[in-house]
Amino acid sequence: MNLQIRDPRAHELGRRLAEKRKVTMTDAVIDALEAELRRESEDTPLAERLAGIARDLRSKAKPGGRDMSKEEIDAMWGHS
Repeated sequence: MNLQIRDPRAHELGRRLAEKRKVTMTDAVIDALEAELRRESEDTPLAERLAGIARDLRSKAKPGGRDMSKEEIDAMWGHS
């Protein structure tokens, strides 16, 4: 069974992915297609998935936090 892709852009993208992952182009294409199929089959909308991640992170947060001043936030982000 052959899959022949003659589009130069598709070939270049496959080559770049294979090079980054240090795998064959065939493996890179298979991995990319499988990932896309998994993404397409997601029943949960992005907003719900992000809400779940936020809940998980909140549950891991330690108690006893404090409010930060604008100056502290600016300093944290390098905007002193």
